Amino acid sequence: MATKNRSIFEEVGTTQKQVAAPGGIDRGGQGARGPIRIWLGIIFALVGVMILVGGLTRLTDSGLSITEWAPITGAKPPASEAEWAIAFEKYKAIPEYQLQNKGMSLAEFKGIFWWEWGHRQLGRVIGLVWALGFFGFLAARKIPTGWTGRLLFLGGLGGLQGAIGWWMVSSGLGGEMLDVASYRLATHLGLAFIILGFAAWYIFLLGRREADLMQARRSGDTRLFGRSTGLMHLAFIQILLGALVAGIDAGRAFPTWPLMGDSFLPPDPFTITPLWRNFFEDAGLVQFVHRMVAYALFLYGAVIWWGARRGPNGHTRFAFNAMFAVMLLQVILGIMTALYSAPVHIAIVHQIGAVALWVLILRGRYLARYPLAQSIRGDK
Repeated sequence: MATKNRSIFEEVGTTQKQVAAPGGIDRGGQGARGPIRIWLGIIFALVGVMILVGGLTRLTDSGLSITEWAPITGAKPPASEAEWAIAFEKYKAIPEYQLQNKGMSLAEFKGIFWWEWGHRQLGRVIGLVWALGFFGFLAARKIPTGWTGRLLFLGGLGGLQGAIGWWMVSSGLGGEMLDVASYRLATHLGLAFIILGFAAWYIFLLGRREADLMQARRSGDTRLFGRSTGLMHLAFIQILLGALVAGIDAGRAFPTWPLMGDSFLPPDPFTITPLWRNFFEDAGLVQFVHRMVAYALFLYGAVIWWGARRGPNGHTRFAFNAMFAVMLLQVILGIMTALYSAPVHIAIVHQIGAVALWVLILRGRYLARYPLAQSIRGDK
């Protein structure tokens, strides 16, 4: 029996070949990346304002004006003269009033009270914005795969920050303390920058699909990412040192530059016992360490910038150019803050500069890890 030759164009079977769908990594797991990014942007902005208001609260010596921690009932400020009198009497019982502000009028007390109340109220607003957003997205099942824990972690840091805030304030309510403990202030400010950093990093990551991030990572600069990670850690240490300077008013101790008075080292830097306390409580030594780390940070930042400017990706180059420009400005602001004995308007701009530099370092680090796509010709 003769067999019929099959045409090369004839289909062998009726089973249809399956073709892999594009974007399989992202299917079903993207969630509401855009709306969540906007929500995180609002939190980021509020935390930035919180750092600004916290700095002004410290610079105006307002942080101890509210002597109780009442997360819920404290949201309502005094509404009558009787309530104001009660709040004022509580303030009169602490050392700051008795040793420094004795004779302060009720009107003057109201001035510092509103700064601290506004600072705490802003913290409540941030907590409310986080809770409404997180549980709203969770209920609507719009959180991308793998992001529930990250967003919950951010809220947990916010709750911890509230508790640390009271831990800080309580340190200035007894004994002969005229201010809060500087190391507790540094802890409080440091955590604020950590929260700000995580919010910024999450915003960066949510700006692209997971598949796009995986693709971008293949062309990332591992060395630049590692170096910028080191820069991030050094910048964080400098932020903590800046908080120590603010906590003991060390910025007003030596209004000279580049020397500390008439010498390179501050005079008698180790008079406090035990020895380690000098690094937290001696104004001259604390300012000196802050200056030395600033020099190290600037030099290391310059080395990283010099290497990044020769990279192939124009977006990454621009990010590190912006970072180094703000770093240079921050150095100038730091010198001015020291020379003019830390006036409020310069000191607060210096703190804003720290926020801007922190975010730009993170942005550069992100683009070193996940560079943005560009044309084949590149950005010359």
